[in-house]
Amino acid sequence: MTFVSIEQLTYRYTAQQDPVIDELSFTMEQKEIVGILGPSGSGKSTFLRLMAGLELPEKGSITIAGHTVVDENKFVDAEHRGVGMVFQDYALFPHLTVAKNIMFGLHQMNRTERHQRLKEMLELVQLSEFAQRYPYELSGGQQQRVALARALAPKPAILLMDEPFSNLDTNLKESIRKELRDILHKAGMTCILVSHDHEDIKAICGRTVQLESARVLQPS
Repeated sequence: MTFVSIEQLTYRYTAQQDPVIDELSFTMEQKEIVGILGPSGSGKSTFLRLMAGLELPEKGSITIAGHTVVDENKFVDAEHRGVGMVFQDYALFPHLTVAKNIMFGLHQMNRTERHQRLKEMLELVQLSEFAQRYPYELSGGQQQRVALARALAPKPAILLMDEPFSNLDTNLKESIRKELRDILHKAGMTCILVSHDHEDIKAICGRTVQLESARVLQPS
């Protein structure tokens, strides 16, 4: 059953420029992890911003978990799309502890629910002993796991990850990729992961959509 549907999605920065994304279409099943692969300028990060509701497409539609979030007649704001996002630089709050970073987006839950969800997320990313530490006290891999836990905590329908390994030491990437893959599978998360590195996509994703010059070259 189709869980995510992208149909004829088109976006250009200005009316005078060629589209950076040109009639992009593909679908995803629930719990599927799809990689978006392409060189710089191919529209990867722009596509994530369209998914998240941070940009408005020129045309096309996006449907998530049976709900159309954008088409020619509708635009659902980012906070109401059920989308979680892990940014390239993790975007952790430096003045907040690990626990408070993870609980940041849980204001709609009561106190008991927030603390229970925090406990679940800390266990999922194996950081229970680090709850009271600050981001600067963590390694790059640990910071990534905090960002992942914060994105997963509100139980989004889909998780978007933008170049999640670009800030990690090359020697750590292999183990961190495996950690991330295991966490996503354990959480049963539907996920789109953007990268310019084929090895990132190969290690984590079940399927690849390759972008180049705003066109889909290789859905597989």
